Amino acid sequence: MKSKDRCRSLDKITRAIHSGTLENSVYGEVSVPIFQSSTFGFTSAEEGALRFAGTTPGYIYSRLSNPTVRALEDCVACLEDGFGGLATASGMAAISTVFISFLDQGSHVIATDCLYGASRILLEKELLRFGVSSAFVNTSTLENIRQAIRPNTRMIYIETPTNPTMQITDIEGAAAIARDAGLLMVVDNTFASPYLQRPLELGCDIVVHSLTKYLNGHCDTLGGIIITKSEERYQQAHRVLSHLGGTMDPHQAWLILRGIRTLPLRMERSQSNAMQLAAWLSQHPKVRWVCYPGLENHPQHQLAAKQMEGFGAMISFGVNGGLEGGRTLMNHVRLITLAVSLGGLESLIQHPASMTHGGLPREEREQAGISDDLVRLSVGCEAFADLCADLDQALSRIP
Repeated sequence: MKSKDRCRSLDKITRAIHSGTLENSVYGEVSVPIFQSSTFGFTSAEEGALRFAGTTPGYIYSRLSNPTVRALEDCVACLEDGFGGLATASGMAAISTVFISFLDQGSHVIATDCLYGASRILLEKELLRFGVSSAFVNTSTLENIRQAIRPNTRMIYIETPTNPTMQITDIEGAAAIARDAGLLMVVDNTFASPYLQRPLELGCDIVVHSLTKYLNGHCDTLGGIIITKSEERYQQAHRVLSHLGGTMDPHQAWLILRGIRTLPLRMERSQSNAMQLAAWLSQHPKVRWVCYPGLENHPQHQLAAKQMEGFGAMISFGVNGGLEGGRTLMNHVRLITLAVSLGGLESLIQHPASMTHGGLPREEREQAGISDDLVRLSVGCEAFADLCADLDQALSRIP
């Protein structure tokens, strides 16, 4: 692989195109090859023993490491300015691995109240069975984090911007609280991507991504990744991931690595569309409210401008008629696709209260700000005029 120092001396646009390439090619190939092999041969029994001991570099078995997957891991680690990356079969595999790697029986986690639905359910139901407890607070107010710390707290886990309410947490401030209390600080950076936000540079310890979203960018494969700031935490998470088996397939890694090459182009286009759409929706008679960090009336607009290098391409808004109004809107879009997920070239629209966060009790959803009228829009790279026209005709169906 190309040296980390050389990679990190480059602009973030150039990093997306050139990081994560092989140091030594076989035929001078420009694209990283797909090493579709489950196992790798040794030149001798002695060399095999040295590889297993970790004293000689090389590959053993693709559950442990694979050249194509390693190229992707090095690429995202470079983009995030971390020590190393661990690619996983899905975003939830990355999140699960982090929890299992760094939490013990009796541990307590402080988490953003408005998490991706599966992340919250994992903490509330599955990990609770193994003695891990959680407190869900509005982390956009740092004092809520301080007050939630207990003697057995081990981790602060935040999403920023949140899914789907678009709240912003002060990463640097939360990381300082974690550091002072001796806690591990983890940030789900999926919504922003490392093109817009790099939490490790702001003091956090670990970053996770659903690679399915902006980094891949084409709605055609799943993936997740863990990026650690230190080698020690990298090794700990790598050991657990290898034992759990939630590692990534090389073809999957190749697709995502190919998608990352166009991340700067896609992100610039989609967030330009999002800024224009947020302003347009704010003036629409059928829209009650709009939440987008790029709007000056967003409660954390100044914070977003400080810690992000752009406001992203996710918008939440409420329509007249509440749940029925939202259903009418989603049933009448023609260009925009009614689907979950986000971050692709295509614009996607969905209703969190009945879809991604439908598994949460109504009281918990409302406490986290996920109202019945909330519509989540992942803005893609289509022409703004076409997106505007589609939303307008669909909104016009609401009484």
